[in-house]
Formats: sequence, structure tokens, C-alpha cells
Amino acid sequence: MPELPEVETVVRTLAPHLVGQRFSRIRHLRSDIVEPREVDLPRLLGGRRVRAVDRRGKKILIRLDSDATLCIHLGMTGRLTIEPASNPIQPHTHFIADLSSIANRKSQIANSPQLRFRDPRRFGGIWWLCDGEADDNNLGPEPLKVRPNQLAQRLARTRRAIKTALLDQSILAGIGNIYADESLFHSRIDPTTPANRLSPAQILRLNRAIKLILRRAINHRGSSLRDYVDADGEGGGFQLLHRVYAREGEPCPRCKTPISRIVLGGRSTHFCPRCQAA
Repeated sequence: MPELPEVETVVRTLAPHLVGQRFSRIRHLRSDIVEPREVDLPRLLGGRRVRAVDRRGKKILIRLDSDATLCIHLGMTGRLTIEPASNPIQPHTHFIADLSSIANRKSQIANSPQLRFRDPRRFGGIWWLCDGEADDNNLGPEPLKVRPNQLAQRLARTRRAIKTALLDQSILAGIGNIYADESLFHSRIDPTTPANRLSPAQILRLNRAIKLILRRAINHRGSSLRDYVDADGEGGGFQLLHRVYAREGEPCPRCKTPISRIVLGGRSTHFCPRCQAA
């Protein structure tokens, strides 16, 4: 958490606030959440204008007019929000950037909105990507764009359980525990099936299910289980539509068999032992 739908929602809610704005002051920065460690982020960001806000996998990419990129990963508990400067600064806020529009550069900083990054557990972080640097060469294709033959080729390389393979960001970028469980349920695939043993029909169903589940989750602004909120501080609603995730012991919405929970690759896995039987 957050996964692709949550990060996409943050990006979509950040963009109207950030694009065209300039960073006017940077403060409350923890050096241990920035990479590379020697980067002087306040100096590099000061005066830079935001030209776009994108997403790659689970990462938020703030594109600057210098052709550099500020990359932010929310980790498990990270929040990236736009707040008035007058709002109290919450504990574990590690990064604050004052914003000013080109038209109002002379307005007082006290009246300007701020971009704030808060991460109590510090599994997230900030990366400064210089001109020409790739966002992440190790990430797999985007799940919403991957074709069935691409997915088949990537899964054919591993004998790991399909649930574990879906969490590997080098195979697909952006899927985590929630949406792997929900996609496997929708496609009626046993999560313990070796990835390289899926049939062409199963690959096709899985490819369709991943896209369907992710799009539905994006339309509902992601799943808010604990810490996740969008850039405006609002939670998502897709958690109300989960069919198997975190529903151990509850009846399957299809066949009423109790939902099972096992651990695969160190992660909780929820599925219907009847609908998803191998």
C-alpha cells in the first residue's frame, strides 16, 4: 500500500495544484529519505517550475522545467498532499515545499499552498533524477498497457506461484497485494499455480481481469485501509468493493464458500478455494 490505483489517484489530484507552479522554498527535509544522499534538494528545486505530474508503477514523477524529475515513492504509510501553509505541520512530515504561481510570484509565502510529504514509517522516499536519467530500468510494463503475449512471456520465466510473480515489479509495475488477490479471484486462478504453468486461456483471463480491477479501483479513487489519502486529503472507496482481500472466513460472493487466507512469499493471500480451485 499504496498500489497503482492509489498512486494514480494521487497523481490525478496533484496535477491541477502543481502544473505551472514554482517551488519557492523547501524545508523540513530529512536527509535519510533523499537519494542520492549528497543532493542539495532545496537548492536544486528552488525556483523550478512543474511542467507535468506522471506515474510509473507505484512512483510519482514530478517533471520540472529543468528536465530533471522529482520521484516520490509513498512506501507503506506515505502521504503526499497539498495543504494551506496555515495548516499545522503533522508529526513525521519530512518534506515541505512552498508553491507560487508564475502570475503570483510576489504573493506572500504565508498565503501559498504547500506540497507536504509525510511518512511515519519511512519506507517511502524521494529521488532526484537528473537530466536523461531513466525513471527505473528495472520496472516491468504498465499493467494497463501490457498485452497478453507480453504477460505470457514474462510469466513463463518464473516457476514462482502466480500470486508471488504478480508482486514482482520487474514483471509488472504497480500491482501489490490487494489487486493481485482481486485479479486472481476475478480470473478464477489458484494463487499457488506456478506462473509458468498458466494456460493461454488463463493468461488471457488474467490480463483482462488485471485491467478491469485496476480501472474500477481508479474510478473509485483507490482503497483506503489505513493511511492512504489523495493529494486533497480524501480517502478512496474501492475497499468497499473488495471481493476477497482481507475477507478471510466471509462467504465468497460467487459460491458462498468461506474465503481462505494463506501466506505466499511472505504475503497474505486471500482466495476462494472453490472458485479458484486448480
